[in-house]
Amino acid sequence: MSPRRRVVITGLGPVTAHGLGIEPLWQALCEGRSALAPIRAFDARGFRAASAGELPAAFDVKELVPKSYRKATKVMARDIEIAVAGAALAVADAGLTTRGTNPDVAPTIAPDRFGCHIGAGLIAADLDELTAALTTSKDAAGRFDPSHWGAQGMQELTPLWLLKYLPNMLACHVTIIHDCQGPSNTITCNEASSGLSLSESQRVIERGAADACLSGGADSKLNPMGYLRQELAGRYAECTVDADATKVVRPFDAKASGTLAGEGGGILVVEAEETAKARGARIHAVLAGTGATQSWCDDTVGLVPDASGESLADAIETALRDAGLAAADIDAIIPYASGVPALDALERNALRRVFGAALPSKPIVQLAPSVGANLAGFGTIAAAVACRALSEQRLPARVNSTDTGDMCAAACASESRALRHILVCTPSLGGQNSAMVLSKP
Repeated sequence: MSPRRRVVITGLGPVTAHGLGIEPLWQALCEGRSALAPIRAFDARGFRAASAGELPAAFDVKELVPKSYRKATKVMARDIEIAVAGAALAVADAGLTTRGTNPDVAPTIAPDRFGCHIGAGLIAADLDELTAALTTSKDAAGRFDPSHWGAQGMQELTPLWLLKYLPNMLACHVTIIHDCQGPSNTITCNEASSGLSLSESQRVIERGAADACLSGGADSKLNPMGYLRQELAGRYAECTVDADATKVVRPFDAKASGTLAGEGGGILVVEAEETAKARGARIHAVLAGTGATQSWCDDTVGLVPDASGESLADAIETALRDAGLAAADIDAIIPYASGVPALDALERNALRRVFGAALPSKPIVQLAPSVGANLAGFGTIAAAVACRALSEQRLPARVNSTDTGDMCAAACASESRALRHILVCTPSLGGQNSAMVLSKP
């Protein structure tokens, strides 16, 4: 058998409520600043939570695509915009030339050796677009008529309407812009989507089917339909429009009451180590190992998660084996840490299974109090933060949580720390679990 190709991360493109790229995100995390604030995208005062982690108002995807491609932004839902923006940031950070950066120069990576794997949520339609068509299908009494809708009403939707909301359109736009002709896939497994996409890219590169991939995920639930589903799933903490949202999310705290939404995610450049070294690229981290499992869900949809954490623990142990490491080698952990009591309990139990008595000595990095719960975009943001922590040899600050039991998750300032290996892991609504180990180059 040929030696296993080593896979590294050479480009970071996170997109969060703190802004574009790793710099504003990392600075805010180290300073303990939160971007959670009242929602601007729609009037959320009737919901349990009226605040979230929203992208800066100045965000404009048109500034991040070639001029020739700007017309296509009209059929980009917010999730697609985040992925396209993340890809532009990651490509620039990796020092790559693609068709999207300069079509007149030969690309750094041959198009047929450049793959793309992007995780997505189930994109909710824009309410105004949908209802504008729905209102045309009424019976004589003015009530909605599903028969008329099926036969004629839906014809009132704009011709390209569906192209804004198909989950695979994130990868579609990214591959078109950057001419990625290698293996491509879309994974829709809720919070695990980004991590599973990075794992897919790892395997594709390891087996020699590509030399590099644009990989990650993006999600935005900041529209009424997407937001309602998460509220009905019992994910959100109570947070009125007048409340201080920056104090609400308290991961692993005994008084945690839920999370707040966050839109974001992004893209990373995942690359074969020999390819990266041959072009003199900066290597942020080694994608040393990944693991994935499926949890048993009593309700079949994962609304009530498996509290034992057994399957998430299996995913973590698989990632450790894949990396050739033991639990003792892990220096820090970035779990989903949403502040949703049931999910926190699942993660706590999974980490206890893996780390045992050593768990209190493993510092926890928390993202949700700063940028919100990013669902399908979580793994990308977490991996980008892990990369920066490894390069800076520093852990971000933690906020809000106080009574966290045997978890090293209470509020504290940012601190210098010797870091070799960082674990990123998450369960998901639906039961899929993702784990990955990022290592210092």
